[in-house]
Amino acid sequence: MATLDAHVIALDSKTGNVVWDVNAAEHSKGYSFTLAPLVIKNLVLVGISGGEYGIRGFIDAYDAATGERKWRFYTVPGPGEPGHESWEGESWKTGGAPAWITGTYDPATNTTFWTTGNPAPSNRGEGRAGDNLYSNSLLALDPDTGNLKWHFQFTQHDEHDYDATQVPVMIDAGDRRLIAQANRNGFFYVIDRTNGKLLNATSYAKVSWSSAKDALGRPVPDKSASPTPEGNKVCPGAFGATNWMSPTYDPQTRLFYVTAREQCDIFSTAPQSYDAGHAYYGSAYFPNDEAQPFWGALRALDPATGKLKWEWKHNSPSWAGVLSTAGGLVFTGDAEGNVIALDAASGKLLWHFQCGSSVFAAPMSFEINGKQYVAVAAGSALFAFGLP
Repeated sequence: MATLDAHVIALDSKTGNVVWDVNAAEHSKGYSFTLAPLVIKNLVLVGISGGEYGIRGFIDAYDAATGERKWRFYTVPGPGEPGHESWEGESWKTGGAPAWITGTYDPATNTTFWTTGNPAPSNRGEGRAGDNLYSNSLLALDPDTGNLKWHFQFTQHDEHDYDATQVPVMIDAGDRRLIAQANRNGFFYVIDRTNGKLLNATSYAKVSWSSAKDALGRPVPDKSASPTPEGNKVCPGAFGATNWMSPTYDPQTRLFYVTAREQCDIFSTAPQSYDAGHAYYGSAYFPNDEAQPFWGALRALDPATGKLKWEWKHNSPSWAGVLSTAGGLVFTGDAEGNVIALDAASGKLLWHFQCGSSVFAAPMSFEINGKQYVAVAAGSALFAFGLP
């Protein structure tokens, strides 16, 4: 497991005794872990959190048996490393770019994919001119060595805290090997996972931070959307068009399902000096009252075109993840406490249950003795439903 005080710990599964304990970074400087480790072969991979504290992001790999660190990939390149030139002056030392959501692994190509978060300070670009690699990026790494195979940056020189740590989903479409992500910045990206080439980027929520794309098809930040001392309305808001909640892909319908949020915020900015261990935003944000009421939806997107196929509207923005099943169902939840089942092809409501507290988790499914169950956490309770 990985801990909030930046340790990586191995426990004996039978006794709970500590097998090894590694201090990965200095937690007093804002470093922490908030994810579950990813085990690949004999290695345990973890990504650091703390982008709002001016940390220098990294991804580590440890020997599962001994705890020895085998490699570290810095998500903010240092002097002499490719991408270092994308940081102004000494800003790379406090550049952020955490990797706070667990990566994924493609055994066919022996590649592990990790996404990274915002540069620091998160909402003030002054003083860190450049694209700020490898913040807000998808990284393809060799799990044996930690060497970078390729990268794709979703938001260059981010000024709106648009972490790209949303779950990347691997999709096999015929002979094409794809990886898709509904990004916090409001665009749905489909990328060739063999080489990092962008295939399409289509907005799936209201977007005002970008009004054009570059020659590669990447959305380009609009300078008119930058935070100002007086405040500037920007869409999506600070929580993003989606966030950490899990999406899902159904190979039967060939649709990608994601919890989407419709909210715009007022972003303001002010100078801030770096102070180790303290928040390093260089900004503030607050809801835009004119945009209320905020709302959300479960959206079904077609990776082949990026287009919306259907949506199920929530009364308010939801934080629940999504589960698709081979039975043609999609399960999710809402802030009003409902766990919901929809028809995966049409989005038709089939069933719901009131849990009594907001659903922040993703539903999960499992089988015991031939009987299928669906479980979801809501509030401090765990609900399990048995299928007939």
